[in-house]
Amino acid sequence: MVTRDGEAGETVNLLVQRTSDGALSLTLAGRLDSRTTGHVWRLAEEALGNAGTSQLVVDASGLEYCDISGIGLIVHWRRRQRDLGASFDLRGESEEVRRLLDLLWEGAGEEHAPERSRVAWVEQVGQAAVAQWHACRDLVAFVGHLTVSSARVALRRQKVRWDDAILVAEAAGLNALPIVVLIGFTMGLIIAFQSAVSLRRFAAEIYVPDAVILAMFREMAPLFTAIVLAGRSGSAFAAEIGTMKVNEEVDALRTMGLDPVPFLALPRVLAGVLVTPLLTVFADLSGLIGGGVVFASLGFPPVTYVNRLLMRGDLVDFFGGLFKSLAYGILVAAVGCHHGLQTGTGARAVGESTTRSVVAGIILIVIADAVLSFIYYVLGI
Repeated sequence: MVTRDGEAGETVNLLVQRTSDGALSLTLAGRLDSRTTGHVWRLAEEALGNAGTSQLVVDASGLEYCDISGIGLIVHWRRRQRDLGASFDLRGESEEVRRLLDLLWEGAGEEHAPERSRVAWVEQVGQAAVAQWHACRDLVAFVGHLTVSSARVALRRQKVRWDDAILVAEAAGLNALPIVVLIGFTMGLIIAFQSAVSLRRFAAEIYVPDAVILAMFREMAPLFTAIVLAGRSGSAFAAEIGTMKVNEEVDALRTMGLDPVPFLALPRVLAGVLVTPLLTVFADLSGLIGGGVVFASLGFPPVTYVNRLLMRGDLVDFFGGLFKSLAYGILVAAVGCHHGLQTGTGARAVGESTTRSVVAGIILIVIADAVLSFIYYVLGI
């Protein structure tokens, strides 16, 4: 028998007994409220820990008062026994205690939660395919809407918020210049080192600048610039518009008769079109500088490196890479805005739309790269 005295004469009694059938019995009497529950909780945990019983019986017939903290203690005992695969029995509780206990237990959603139905893997594949089909359909519809808005701008039937486009281009694009230059310099180093290792077998290190300028102009600079923008700018577009969607600002625009696609998405797509080729040019230059550092370390003078670049460099390769970067910029900005407008409700919605925009942007960049490379090969570019 343990007694706990609270303030203003509040008292609770706890009696711990072991019955003849091996069950552990906890008898409560008095007031089980926020002042006394903590003490009873600690004592009961000590008894349960030492006893290790497979059956717990709680006698609440002597309780004069029990608030939500006491109900929480009873629910804790009940959950503990259920997790251990043991039995729990509550006896002598009042109608009010039973009602609060049922309410709290149902609110926890553990005893009455419906069992998850098992879905066959064929059905799961079908559901995923249908979801992807709907996502592609929505993306095509968004691209069509964006194209119509761009055509109206070209025909001067609709104004563009150029101030917003310039601000977005500065914040989401030009601020990425340091990381693009750093990656470009590093990629130039890597390409030069790897090509030098292979060409050394044939005493042909003189062709290292050819490999660097070809790889940077045609493939590497546009590709990693677009991937950086997908992770940096595309996610920012999705987060910004997604937050506006969650805060019902997009609905407010529609209420005022403003289409959110030309109002929110079009300036960001134009910003992506402006900054992606510009960043690609800087990536090209930094990559050539990185390759020059490696070429100089091989014992060649800088003038030889410059001459090889001028001899191998081709405007077709340069502008071919810029055209790729232009396509990548449109994809990154459009996908980010699309997923931002598709944001649902709830605390996780913005994060989910941001993640989907980055993943979809990178996938579309790779697909576009494959398609454009095939077209270049067919055209002999």
